[in-house]
Amino acid sequence: MFGRSQDGILLASRLLLAAALLPTGIARALNVSGFALALAGAGMPSPNVVATAAVVVQVFGPLALILGVLPRITGFALAGFAVAMAVMLHGFWAYSGAAAMTERTLFLADLGLAGGFLIYALAGPGAWSWQGWRRSTREALAPARPQSANANAKSAKGPKRSPARPSSRAAA
Repeated sequence: MFGRSQDGILLASRLLLAAALLPTGIARALNVSGFALALAGAGMPSPNVVATAAVVVQVFGPLALILGVLPRITGFALAGFAVAMAVMLHGFWAYSGAAAMTERTLFLADLGLAGGFLIYALAGPGAWSWQGWRRSTREALAPARPQSANANAKSAKGPKRSPARPSSRAAA
């Protein structure tokens, strides 16, 4: 559509979406047990498994997003992760007053991120990504498909006519 500017905007969008998750993912990766304790305190079942899975998604998902690797899988996985974390960690319905407003704001921010990840999954990463680079190298390495000699001869002469029947132009 817009060429280079569209690819630049898609790259900037990927970087901004990744910036929302990657710093927290790195911090949690450095202290997975502390994150698991926080989840256990919130009543999360199997907090160690959830904490480990969350760290993996929060670190490797944004890295795949930045690079533009497997955009549909990455986008849908990160969208699901954002929705799940919003529901599990920001249950504003259990609070009242200012705390409810804060949790609702965080809940809606996570849903907004999920929307961005879904748009990424559908729009793709653009040309300035791993996928775009691979596509361009494949196209450059693919040999041009030459037409066969028969196809060139037919297109130059026109349609084939039987010799016994004169053409309509000759009869006119």
